[in-house]
Amino acid sequence: MKQKNWVKKVIILVIVLVCAAVYFLVPPVKSSMNRVFGMFASGDFDVVRNFVASYGAWAALVSFMLMIFQSVAAPLPAFLLTLANANLFGWWQGAILSWSSAMAGAAVCFFIARILGRDVAEGLTSKAGIAQIDTFFEKYGRNTILICRLLPFVSFDIVSYAAGLTSMSFKSFFIATGIGQLPATIVYSYVGGMLTGGAQLLMTGLLILFALSALIVMLRKIYMDRQGKQKGGNE
Repeated sequence: MKQKNWVKKVIILVIVLVCAAVYFLVPPVKSSMNRVFGMFASGDFDVVRNFVASYGAWAALVSFMLMIFQSVAAPLPAFLLTLANANLFGWWQGAILSWSSAMAGAAVCFFIARILGRDVAEGLTSKAGIAQIDTFFEKYGRNTILICRLLPFVSFDIVSYAAGLTSMSFKSFFIATGIGQLPATIVYSYVGGMLTGGAQLLMTGLLILFALSALIVMLRKIYMDRQGKQKGGNE
C-alpha cells in the first residue's frame, strides 16, 4: 500500500512539474491559458461565445476540449459553454456537442479519482464537496449518480470525482451520467439557441444567480450536518 501511494505521488509531481514547465516556458501556451482562464472568470456569455467562435473551423473541437478542461478544473461554469454551443451551432447540434463533451469530461474526472485517489480529487475540487457527495452515496447507493445529475444545484464535476472513489463500475457511472445529464443539456441548449441581445444578459444573470443560490444552500446544508454531528457526539 505504501509503495502504491508513493507511485501516485510521483505521478502527480511529474504531471504538475511538466504542466508548470510548459506553461512558463512556452509563451503561446501561457498566453492561450491566460485567455481561457480570463474567459471563464468573466462569466460573460458573449465573451465565451466569441472566444469559441474565434477558432473558426476548429470552434467545435475547441469547445469540446474546453468542456473537458472545465470539468477537471471544477467548478468553472459549464453552462456558459452549453449556451455558447447552441448559439453558434444551432440548438440540437450544440446539444450534441455539449452532451458528448460533458460525458468525456465526466469520464476524465472519474478516472483521475480512481487512479490518483481521494487527495487529488479533493485538491481539484474541495474536501467538503466530496464529503457531501459521499453522504449521497451512503443514502442512495448506485442511484446517486442519476439523482445528482438531475439536481441542478449539485456540482456535475464533483459527482464525477466522488464516483471514481467508490467501487462503482465505469459502465454504470457512464450510463447514469448520460441519462441524467441529457434533460439539462437539452433545456440549456434550446434556451441558448434563442438568446439574443438583452435576453442573453438576462439569462446569464439568472443562471449565475441560481448557481450562487444553490451553492449557498449546499454550504448551509454541509454546515448544519456538521453541527448536528457535533451535537450528537457531545451527548
